[in-house]
Amino acid sequence: MAADPRAAAAIRAVSARHGVDYLDDGAVSALLAERRRALDAQRRHPSAWLGILALTAGLLLPVVASSVRTMSEQSLIAALAASGSLIVVGTALVVYAYTRWKRALQHPTLAGYRDTLGIARAHGIPLTHIPPWLEGKSSPAGRKGAAPVPSYPPVEPSDGADELRQADGVALATPAPTPLAVPPKPAAVSEYEWTVNDGGWHTEAGFLVILLGGCGAAYAVTSSEPGGYGALVLVPLALYVWLVGRRQGREKERLREEALAYVRAIAAAQAAGARVPELSFELRKLVDEAHSPTPRSP
Repeated sequence: MAADPRAAAAIRAVSARHGVDYLDDGAVSALLAERRRALDAQRRHPSAWLGILALTAGLLLPVVASSVRTMSEQSLIAALAASGSLIVVGTALVVYAYTRWKRALQHPTLAGYRDTLGIARAHGIPLTHIPPWLEGKSSPAGRKGAAPVPSYPPVEPSDGADELRQADGVALATPAPTPLAVPPKPAAVSEYEWTVNDGGWHTEAGFLVILLGGCGAAYAVTSSEPGGYGALVLVPLALYVWLVGRRQGREKERLREEALAYVRAIAAAQAAGARVPELSFELRKLVDEAHSPTPRSP
């Protein structure tokens, strides 16, 4: 990649944004080893196997309960309620574990390396191997992963006379260089790219927990079993989950506004003639909303 001046210039701009020299084999190898260990740790996180265990128990409990002929109708109803609780808790744990894994997969330094590979491919540099885990796939032959290498429009080979020299993310045209400032990516924008796909389940989870609490209370009223009132403790839990989701939604909206402002600034710089950095997949989705054309690939 370093042998292609235009590709190297674009990759150095990505390196500057993420604080990693993606043209340094040693630095990239250390980065990939570190992030793969982090991903493996998230895959083995207790929430993952606890969620699977709870889901399995919740699905098997009704089958086991219905096969016990000596079980009373009230006990069967209680078993079904417990099964529903286990399924809700198991689903929440599995979603939580998947969110943690995907967040680790979308770490900014890994996203920068995927951008580097996308830039190399756009400049006609063959990619001999892309580790499946880097794209969130289980095997090379698998379907599209959770974080694929981005695709950019192919860059036409330069003919020498019309070569564009890029420095610090700024396009300089030969023979009359006119530097045009490209706004740096704020930290809030990087955080938006990293967290935009997190969350989104708090409202549904809170509703389900409240529903379970209400069902437990209704069972206690209709069956004269006071133990069912214990399900009402789920109501404060549901309110807490909803408040966490609301706070997270407000923060994501603030970061989204920062990202929109950055996309508009990048589009304005491009309109003025600057060679702008490639936008990530998360930022490209905001381009239409910013009412600006998608920035071209360098």
